[in-house]
Amino acid sequence: MIWLKQEAIQLLPIIHKRPFFTNSLFIFSAQFRDMYRKNRNSLFAMSTGLLLLACQAETKVEEKVAPVKKVAIAEIEEGIKDFIAQKTEENGGFFPVKDENHDLKMKLVRVHTEYLSNLGPKRHFACVDLVDESGEVYDVDFFMEGEPGAMTVTETTVHKLNGKPFYSWKQNKEDKTWYRVPLEQSNNSLLGVVEGRDSFEFYYSVQVPKLSGPAKIWIPLAESDDFQQVEIRSIDLPGSHQNLKEKVNGNTILFMDLGPEDSGKSIDISYSVDRKEKGPYDAPAPDPEVFLASNILMPKGGRFEEIAKEALGPKIRESHLIQARALYDYIIDNMRYMKFGDFGRGDSNYACDSKTGNCTEFHSFFISLARSVNIPARFAIGASIPSDRNEGGIDGYHCWAEFYADGKWWPVDISEANKYTALATYYFGRHPANRIELSRGRDLQVSPGPASGPINFLAYPYLEIDGKEVKAQSTFSFQRSSDL
Repeated sequence: MIWLKQEAIQLLPIIHKRPFFTNSLFIFSAQFRDMYRKNRNSLFAMSTGLLLLACQAETKVEEKVAPVKKVAIAEIEEGIKDFIAQKTEENGGFFPVKDENHDLKMKLVRVHTEYLSNLGPKRHFACVDLVDESGEVYDVDFFMEGEPGAMTVTETTVHKLNGKPFYSWKQNKEDKTWYRVPLEQSNNSLLGVVEGRDSFEFYYSVQVPKLSGPAKIWIPLAESDDFQQVEIRSIDLPGSHQNLKEKVNGNTILFMDLGPEDSGKSIDISYSVDRKEKGPYDAPAPDPEVFLASNILMPKGGRFEEIAKEALGPKIRESHLIQARALYDYIIDNMRYMKFGDFGRGDSNYACDSKTGNCTEFHSFFISLARSVNIPARFAIGASIPSDRNEGGIDGYHCWAEFYADGKWWPVDISEANKYTALATYYFGRHPANRIELSRGRDLQVSPGPASGPINFLAYPYLEIDGKEVKAQSTFSFQRSSDL
């Protein structure tokens, strides 16, 4: 006879269940955990007794469970879009978002497919970018149940405003469920930073669109340097190719001629990357003809010189290091991270006028200001690898900058410092280990090159048809080495 505590008996109905849905998250309740810890010995004895009884049974009835049909991520995305469209129509052209701190009228910008998750049968989670009437961009977390096309949203919460988070996410390593962490309790790894070293595989994929005639494509090839060791593990290309050298910044660029026969084919490159955290590093004085010059969308002088000198004030007589920090702070204080409008071209004039943009505007504006007061500076672009999970999609490219002072190149990431003000000191002089650099510089010139002239910058592929740039669908994903 096995005697059990009453509390242990109460656990019987739930010990075999999946984590349940509470506070919009699939997690075990604190009550369950406490009861389990308190009664684990009784539970062990009970489970052992049940196992013995099962072994002594003369007959065994196998219960057939119907397989659950897996829903494709694309179907979930379509279901979310349909739901938003329906609610938008019902609410006079706006999608309402309400939580304890917000009551907003929004319009859809995009669904983050790289974060779209099927959390179980008929249970889904997604991050969605929505813009309100004033142009503010919100990242809203959606929790929903039901089949695509017939989903019920159980909760919406505002995760970010113009890229700045109100909380972070952390994944339970055992059951892969996610839970919210207040920002003040979040460590650097939950805010996008891996310190020391990081190792991962990075997957770069391009889908060739339907072609009715000849086309040309240019793709950056990541290379090894003092901070990243890169190896191409596999490369799958639809036709012949050649590697071009871009001499000014030292880039290697993959070039291919394409035709109608390549329509719908994939270009896939798989990298193995070992990268270490980047800090200030010694280097000879840079070429002023390159690193103090104007670029097409990143000019110097004129109003940029006026703004830089005004921002510096009496610091104009200080060292370049002190001046660079003052310009860094000026960008943080005066710009908003906002993927809205004509963003994403790294246009310093647009950044100066709108005081908004993504990482390209933040760093282009900084470089224009720095070069205008004779601080050498340069631009680089690649991808930031998520720190809070070990595999999956990546939300597009990320870029950063470096400036030269006191015989060293100093890395900065001003857009990330703008999002996470607690890390503003870290990002002045540091780049975390969890990223890959794909190319450096602006106005890239190679031969053969695009008919339209130099390439502004290169992270996504540059596809040219009939002398004009055409967007090619591309995706980045990764798998951290510990999970390989």
